[in-house]
Amino acid sequence: MDLGRYLFSIAVVADTHMNEVEYGSASPYECNRIANARTRYVVERLNQIDPALTIHLGDLVHPVPGMPTYTQAADNFKQLTAALRSPLHLVPGNHDVGDKPVAWAPATIVSDAALALWREHFGDHYYAFDFRGLHFVVVDAQIINSGLRAEAEQRAWLERDLAAHAGQRTFLCLHYPPYVSDPKEAESYDNIAEPGRGWLLGLIEAHRPEAVFCGHVHNFWYNRHGASDCYILPSTAFVRQDYSELARVAPVDGSGRDEGPKLGFFVVRIYEHGHVCHVERTYGAGLDPGQALAPAPPRVAPIHSIENRRAPFGVDLRHPWTEVVDIPPTGALDEFERKRARNDYPLMALWEMGLRKLRVPFQDLEDPRTRARMRDLRRLGHTFTVYTLEVPTGRARDLLMEHHELIDAWEVVCSWPNVARTVEAVAVVKDKVPLVALLSKLRTKEDVRREGSRYYHFINHGFLPEERDELEAFRARGPETGVVDGFVFRVVRQVSPWSAIAALPLAALGVRASVHVRMASTNPAETFTDDAANANRVAEALAAALAAQVPGRPQIDVLLDTFADIDRGYFLRHGLVDRRFNPRLASHVVRHLHAALNEAGASGTPDALVAASRVAIPDGHVCLMRRGEGAVALVLPERKLLVDRIPHADALRGATGEGRWVDLATGEIVPLSWRAEGAAVEIPGRACAAPALITFDS
Repeated sequence: MDLGRYLFSIAVVADTHMNEVEYGSASPYECNRIANARTRYVVERLNQIDPALTIHLGDLVHPVPGMPTYTQAADNFKQLTAALRSPLHLVPGNHDVGDKPVAWAPATIVSDAALALWREHFGDHYYAFDFRGLHFVVVDAQIINSGLRAEAEQRAWLERDLAAHAGQRTFLCLHYPPYVSDPKEAESYDNIAEPGRGWLLGLIEAHRPEAVFCGHVHNFWYNRHGASDCYILPSTAFVRQDYSELARVAPVDGSGRDEGPKLGFFVVRIYEHGHVCHVERTYGAGLDPGQALAPAPPRVAPIHSIENRRAPFGVDLRHPWTEVVDIPPTGALDEFERKRARNDYPLMALWEMGLRKLRVPFQDLEDPRTRARMRDLRRLGHTFTVYTLEVPTGRARDLLMEHHELIDAWEVVCSWPNVARTVEAVAVVKDKVPLVALLSKLRTKEDVRREGSRYYHFINHGFLPEERDELEAFRARGPETGVVDGFVFRVVRQVSPWSAIAALPLAALGVRASVHVRMASTNPAETFTDDAANANRVAEALAAALAAQVPGRPQIDVLLDTFADIDRGYFLRHGLVDRRFNPRLASHVVRHLHAALNEAGASGTPDALVAASRVAIPDGHVCLMRRGEGAVALVLPERKLLVDRIPHADALRGATGEGRWVDLATGEIVPLSWRAEGAAVEIPGRACAAPALITFDS
């Protein structure tokens, strides 16, 4: 996806739910009492980020119209946001002007009096404005289907406005989303009912706004509707805890309402040919009145999957990643039927880490809903490795060929004694459609015994890097093996990913590789939940993946076998995210390492990395890479240590220069000077407890 040149950024905020008094709320929930403090933090953080424009998607305040506290809450909002340096544009929410018509709920319904109250405090409740070549349209979603005179007026105005700005980059902003996960879903408290939904979606389909931003549901979703990217934003105040059912583990903090990692707002980067939405997690941080946010230290700029220009590193999506969950009625917002919603937090985590390559089972391709999701994500730059046990037959094979355009690589796991038969079946498929086929060797009991394992009931597949002779013998068997484009390799837990990838015999074989880096050992009862050790392994695998991309040589993809925690069953281990799909330390490390190694060099594109060495230091290891005229070092501490010398940096022998220390847990950058003495580089001593990246610029 060619985004073109970066232009500027805007911020989009939703559902601050400010109160009439500090640390007081009509809500029975404790986290609502601190909504003002959390809004104050957001304002301070926005001033640090310094967007060109800020849009608030509604529910500015918590008291609804008709409550005597509404005016005081509105005044608090205006006073607090007066400190915001960027221009602020407001969208009315249901707490601001009243709910949409909901016959089943004792809510305050939108009315002429409530709209007048909004206008008194905040201005127009629907309007449009232009900003730096973009057209923004603010819609009052609450009046849709209301029968108020304002509904007909807004309807006629919106149709005229969109038609008048046809062809202009347009962003639609409203509070209620037309739908949460499916345009045909039943009406609930969280979407727009028919006939208004169909009317609004018809306008979106006809006029193709670049993006649609919505709030109200206090959780994250992404949909592609026609040619438009549609986002539902998290809240800065609290999480709608009925949607805690999306996770397969118990809720945290206030029955799921105060789950800090799910609170935040968007920073939207505007490019010449598109936009990219970054989630700024606030983790529920707040500021007391008069308290200032400490100056933000320099950090590496976050990188979204769409922006990642060097993305050979991906993940195995073992857990469902497009799962639709029935949200049970609990007597609050909806009581008379279940809501059905897709869990999009896996997608949010993937985007945040800059991950594009995804490995999925063939059943994902078989499922129409998941297949549609794959198609949407392909448009955003994601690639899919689809794996099968042997070559499917019948209708399954037809589906594989019918939807081959969704597949970047087809991984065929096969019994090696029967590989000739498998290759013949692969050739039949490839004769009809262009697919990249990778073979993975299913490990037999004899293989497992040779590898020293006592466990014969657990499945392993993939070649080991040292099995070069077997691979060369296969390649020498004859022309029919030309249908195989590459092989799948397995890197077991006790083996360094850096060393294993460096040992791959690809240059001799002349084929592509997919390398599975395992986070578990061969012992199904062994547990790997040390987040620091896991972060080291993940950082090393990512660095090795980037350093293995050598022009003119076969492609190497590196897939981490654990995206989300495996916390039950066999081979228990932590992943990049937990079972709520909130980030673990390894997630932060991937995010910041991707960002640091994607920064443009003198040519305007990221400089290529060349693997140099992996060396031991007291209480850790260092992976060294050459980059342009300089070098980078990835420090992997086994415990907290002081780093003041990096050994064996031969590429820098006798040189001096400036560089940076990047803490990969936080993304914080500290400038440093360095001097190469002999085969080591001396730097000012720094404590290191998590993976860090040191750049040596000549």
